[in-house]
Amino acid sequence: MVRTVAVIGAGPSGLTSIKSCLDEGLEPTCFESSDDIGGLWKFKEVSEPNRASIYRSLTINISKEMMCFSDFPIPADYPNYMHHSRILQYFRLYAEHFKLLQHIHFQTSVRSVRQRPDFSHSGQWEVVTENREGQEERHMFDSVIVCSGHYSYPHLPLKDFSGIESFEGKYFHSWDYKGPEDLRGKRVVVIGIGNSGGDIAVESSRVAEQVYLSTRRGAWVIRVMSDNGLPVDMKYNTRFVHILFQLLPVNWLSWFGEKKLNAMYDHTMYALKPKHRLFSTIPVINDELPNKILTGGVMVKPNVQQIRGSSVVFEDGNTHTETYMLVDVIVFATGYNYDFPFLPPNVMHKSGHRLGLYKHVFPPTLEHPTMAVVGFIHALGAIMPQAEMQSRWVTRVFKGHKKLPSNRAMLKAVECDTKDMDKNYIVSKLVPLQVDFVSYMDDIAGEVGVRPSLAWLFFTDYPLFKRVLWGPVTAYQYRITGPGKWSGARRAIFTQFERMFQPFKTRQVEEKQGCSVAGRLLKLSLTAMVGGAAAYYFHLQPPSSLTYLLSKLTPQRA
Repeated sequence: MVRTVAVIGAGPSGLTSIKSCLDEGLEPTCFESSDDIGGLWKFKEVSEPNRASIYRSLTINISKEMMCFSDFPIPADYPNYMHHSRILQYFRLYAEHFKLLQHIHFQTSVRSVRQRPDFSHSGQWEVVTENREGQEERHMFDSVIVCSGHYSYPHLPLKDFSGIESFEGKYFHSWDYKGPEDLRGKRVVVIGIGNSGGDIAVESSRVAEQVYLSTRRGAWVIRVMSDNGLPVDMKYNTRFVHILFQLLPVNWLSWFGEKKLNAMYDHTMYALKPKHRLFSTIPVINDELPNKILTGGVMVKPNVQQIRGSSVVFEDGNTHTETYMLVDVIVFATGYNYDFPFLPPNVMHKSGHRLGLYKHVFPPTLEHPTMAVVGFIHALGAIMPQAEMQSRWVTRVFKGHKKLPSNRAMLKAVECDTKDMDKNYIVSKLVPLQVDFVSYMDDIAGEVGVRPSLAWLFFTDYPLFKRVLWGPVTAYQYRITGPGKWSGARRAIFTQFERMFQPFKTRQVEEKQGCSVAGRLLKLSLTAMVGGAAAYYFHLQPPSSLTYLLSKLTPQRA
């Protein structure tokens, strides 16, 4: 029976894993290679090898109510989109409140994790660690949770850029970027249009002579601010919207979303329009990039074809003329590789580009389910609630309350999941982890026994039902019922918009009365639309679709 658990890493995934262990009566020991908690969110002026790194100005692009842990709301006076220093403060409050720090061994690196000789019988692991004095120590654990993240190993594809060895300027990966100070007056090329590439292009354009943002595919760019200034995820990341995604054709949804984005700024005119549809991959979140393009500070360019001394040649598309640009600095915002150097190769196998984990958590080939990976996932949503949900499932499995399918069944599920990802998303070796936030949260919540039942809430708590259906899918919804139920979950859901509005209350102004009748009519109309769409959907789809959808509405058993 599992009792002792090694947790590798004290970032957000590690912290919530420690707490989940304690909630289940397990004994966690966390090994953290640095001198502090926070992982990625602990800023350091100099990047350290094999550790995640962030820049000085980084602000999260997920709003606070959508990123917090399920039983510990972020303080109301914190801004909706927080600077990394505020996020670290929140983690400290969380760790202190739940007394997690006493379980963490700082400045202790994990060198290897190996199955014990009697693993087939015991399921135990030998963990070798090294402290700051360089002394090694061997430990025995009943189980292991890996929380080391996937932003530690920069992907620097120099071989893909002909002539890079002749470049007369400076080049580096975005992992090394801390701020724009060294780019003042320079001509800069940022290669890659992900969130980091967009941020670096925008920030450096304030001091650089010129910034070129090079992209192979293009990108859909969305804002953190929605209509009326609301956080975009609080408005659109709802169960109602999720139901629409289950009922309506994804091509139509992409068309509708692209139309709304182009109404703000035409992606074709701004040279941003990608080769893929909107919901084929996670969009870039950046409010300032279109403005910088509009004012000329950032010029969007195609992929770099060649580097010649101090010049960069961009691909010319359908023209037959080469475009030379004199450049001083190249920033490679080209993503990250993932690796677990302390684990035996036979434990982690790949399925396509992704790591072959059952539901992105459990290695499917082990004789005993005593190892799990938490936080190794990517969705249009914060990692914190997803990692928390994973850790709650993991500790229930470790404790023996939940059982995994057979190895064969898990391998088949991994294969099917990989095919679905390849079908629904643009998947590469750098982006192999994409899932839908609500679908994934509900899936793992179903494993734990905490998925909220809309049908049950409709008949037992209609005011809460309305907020769960129409409101944002915040993590509090997964503490309403089942194992780990939190008595404050209902109140947290009812007050989440109060906490969202609190940071705006810096000056007293006369408030307008809302049009509640119009709002109710709109919701009734939308409900009728969903009902009609559902009827049409089930008319076209086989009966199994109805069974599947109804399964999502029934209460979960622990």
